[in-house]
Amino acid sequence: MGKINWGRVILGGIVAGIVYCVLDYLVNGILLSARWNNEMAALGHAAITTRQIICFNILNIVAGITFVWLYAAIRPRYGAGPRTAITAAVWFWIIGVMVPNLAFMWVTHLFSHHLTAYSTAAALVETIIAGLVGASLYKEV
Repeated sequence: MGKINWGRVILGGIVAGIVYCVLDYLVNGILLSARWNNEMAALGHAAITTRQIICFNILNIVAGITFVWLYAAIRPRYGAGPRTAITAAVWFWIIGVMVPNLAFMWVTHLFSHHLTAYSTAAALVETIIAGLVGASLYKEV
């Protein structure tokens, strides 16, 4: 079992995070923006601000780095490649997106079930795509 190549974790993670930012913008910033704005207004909040978007982008970069670290950690056991990247992406999505979204959005009825389902399902696709890109840049040597 080799040591984790932290330089590649950071590189792959930043790239994965940027891919995640772009996909997240397409899904939540364009496709679901009207739903988000309406539901934020129903809660008495303004639409998402530029500052909040910057915070989401920073969190996406952190998520990308965390994902590539997870991929690097399971790679010795599962082998290198897309199948391991997808496995890591699905587990990352379950822990980092599905469970929190269901807990904070679905169970509490904070947001509609439609918005919760759409954003959670889209995040799975985003996570797999960003994860494949980030994992492709990871090398142990």
